[in-house]
Amino acid sequence: MTAARAAAGLALLLTAACTAPAPPRIEASTAAGMACARPQGSPGAETATTIDVVEQAYFCILGAYYSGPTLDARSLLTAGFIALTQELNRNGRDVPEATMPALTGDRKADWTAFEAVYRKITDQVPDLRDRLADVTLEAVVAALGDNHARWTRDVQRHPDHYDGDGYGLGLEANVNGRQAEADPGVALPPLFVTAVQGGAARAAGLRPGDLIEEIDGSAPFVDGQATPAITSLYPRYPQARPVKLRLLRQSTGRRWTVTLKPGLFPRDLAGLQVVRSELVDDDIALVRLAGFSPDSANRVFRAVSRLRTGRTLSGVVLDVRGNGGGSPVEATRLVSAFVHGKPTAHQCAVDGRCQTMWTDDTVELLGLPLVVLTDRGCASACEHFSSAIKDLRAGTLVGTRTAGVVSGPASPYLLGDNTLLSFPTRHHLGPDREVIDRIGVAPDHHVPLTPKDAAAGRDPALAKALTLLHK
Repeated sequence: MTAARAAAGLALLLTAACTAPAPPRIEASTAAGMACARPQGSPGAETATTIDVVEQAYFCILGAYYSGPTLDARSLLTAGFIALTQELNRNGRDVPEATMPALTGDRKADWTAFEAVYRKITDQVPDLRDRLADVTLEAVVAALGDNHARWTRDVQRHPDHYDGDGYGLGLEANVNGRQAEADPGVALPPLFVTAVQGGAARAAGLRPGDLIEEIDGSAPFVDGQATPAITSLYPRYPQARPVKLRLLRQSTGRRWTVTLKPGLFPRDLAGLQVVRSELVDDDIALVRLAGFSPDSANRVFRAVSRLRTGRTLSGVVLDVRGNGGGSPVEATRLVSAFVHGKPTAHQCAVDGRCQTMWTDDTVELLGLPLVVLTDRGCASACEHFSSAIKDLRAGTLVGTRTAGVVSGPASPYLLGDNTLLSFPTRHHLGPDREVIDRIGVAPDHHVPLTPKDAAAGRDPALAKALTLLHK
């Protein structure tokens, strides 16, 4: 991989979770004098994760995470120790030293006690040392319960960094990957294919609307509740385990089983475009926005301007379904094309002090009615945008509730093993200071997609949007 591609890949990774404005390069952890270092360009070669790296991450979280000042650090250490002992058990290598030390609530003293026991354990199983450090750090970060907190390895080999390639089974379902992993409780049966992007799914002849009745022999829903089996539809690189699906095509009654092997596949050119636009019903600008990447707001403005040339538009339909987020600055600029002089969000510290994000009133108002199409794939900066449009009455939301994945803009920090730790330093609230994280933004008109709609190529949300704009 070239240095340019590696740097571009890193930039994509850092903006995917709603990148915040860059703070100073080094933020010292007050608990142990250890630095939370901001990444500068592409990181160096990754090295083995050690207990020293876990310590760096622990104090970085306590020093810079938005609720770090009030966080009970014992919850992080307990989660790390649970993961440690579970990994020992999975390997059949339990040792008598693997007993959780008593914790007092003193962050530094508790770390010292934790580290002493940890080192005793790993000295007994030196061949597991690297793996134990990995699972411990993963658990510490996961204990935050924050959808914008993550520890990222293999930054330069992440599948999203391949030019023009996708990775996976080549399909999308009505329960998306983020929802399946983070919030399966909001998923509703049945599970069905909504799009075939390529790869194994296309080769096997899958079509939108096909019902997925089993995944590797397990039901995707039991008593109406989503099961972990759904996550297998969205494998992570470099996993290559085939996934066996049992399918039903309702239009013909055909039932069959197919085994799909994850892999890289070329995306359609249309799927690579952040902004796509077309004229609908001769007077409606339909603009699809796949993500809030740099300059995406300007691209939307240019698209509307082109469609407006030589005709009078009745309105704009902005489709942000499946938009996973990106830059909060771009989200704010796009809101600003429909309303001025209003707050679009608040970024708040744990003590309640907030920084208000205002509309950018240098952006020219489009002066057109707006309908926004949303779904459970609209997350992070997309929810920043959607909540602002709804709260400020700048447009109408149609579709389904958004993802509820907007804890706050994530700031990345480079750890000593050249991996990335990222988490919010501020917590996101909507324009009316409402919590959106884990809740999502409800549409003004609830219009879900059904398997029959997908199979027939119908888009009921778009149809509703056009009806609203033609009233």
